[in-house]
Parts: sequence; structure tokens; C-alpha cells
Amino acid sequence: MRLGVLGPAEGDLVSLGRAAEFMLDGARVTRAIYLGDDGALDATVTAWAERLVGADPTDDGAFKRAALLATHGTPEQLDRFIATEKARLRLRALESLPSGDGRTIEMLGLRVGIFVYDKGRLDEEDILSANLIVYGKSPTPLIKQIGSRWFVTPGAVTCPTGGVAVIEDNDDDVVAEFFDAHGQLQLSEKLEMKQRTTTTVQGG
Repeated sequence: MRLGVLGPAEGDLVSLGRAAEFMLDGARVTRAIYLGDDGALDATVTAWAERLVGADPTDDGAFKRAALLATHGTPEQLDRFIATEKARLRLRALESLPSGDGRTIEMLGLRVGIFVYDKGRLDEEDILSANLIVYGKSPTPLIKQIGSRWFVTPGAVTCPTGGVAVIEDNDDDVVAEFFDAHGQLQLSEKLEMKQRTTTTVQGG
């Protein structure tokens, strides 16, 4: 699994859009999680979808466009509709942290990863249950091992040396790669961590 993470936009939606596009087209991640708490990714994805399909980028809008083309569309228009709908649906791979406590729990093989905007919101029980903690509240990228746990942040997308990370689970290893918003690789590091044989996950 290749899981992308996007750092906070800090008001720069252009850089966030560029980084999100790299996630989908360059890094080819399965999913990408935005680690900000400002709603910037939702605004970016909505604007992106509207550029693709028009004023109503919802599923209902897609059904209406399909019904109209089924009766009045040319073959070229149908081909264009299929291509743009595929592009619109790909945007679902871009996710924001859930509302509320603003965290999500991901399994990397048998390893537990917690993804959160502010790692200060985590309590001791949260930290003890995790092999990997990925957080967004940091101006610059950082990767650090403390005991048996790894703390990773891509930094803000406006940071010249980071803003984007890809975490890849290869069963035996977990590798973290850091990129800038233009998609240039800045750092790659293997995270050595033990897999848990039994895990109970609550919430997330």
C-alpha cells in the first residue's frame, strides 16, 4: 500500500492543489490524507471537480449529465464524459481528517499508524497503541524515532524542502519518502518497526 500525506496548506491553495495532483499522477498513491484542520483540501477538491465537470460535481450531477447525453449526446461527447467522470472519481482518493477529534487510524500490515493534525491532542494510551504517528502541525518536515515508535510530519506544503510524504508498506518494511510540493524527492528512510501480532483498534 502507498499512502500519501499532505501537510497543512497555510492558506496556499495553489501549492496544495499542486501537491495533491502530484499525489495522484506522480506518486500514484492508493489514498492521500490531508493533515490540516482548515478545510482547505475540501475546497481544493471541489474547485478541481468543478473545473472537470462543471457547476455540479456531485454524483447526482453526474447522473443528470449522463441522462442528457444518453438521449442527445454525440459519440465524442460521450467519450469526453467518461474521461472526465473517471478523473472526478479519482479525486475521492484525496481525504481530509475526520471532523471531531481530527484523527484517523490506519493499518500498515500489522502495524498501527495514527494520523492527526496536532500530536499534542493524543494521550498516552493513543501513543502506546501506535507504531507510527503522522502529524501535520509543523512548519518543516521531520522524521524521528522515539523508543519503538516513529514520529513523522511532512511539514507545511509551503515548505521548500517538504510538504508531501508517501508511506509505503512492503510487508517486511515501511518506507517514508518526503517530497516538496513540486514532486522532487527530498528524503527516503526505512522505518524499522515490529509488527503487532494482535491489535485492537477503537475509534478512527
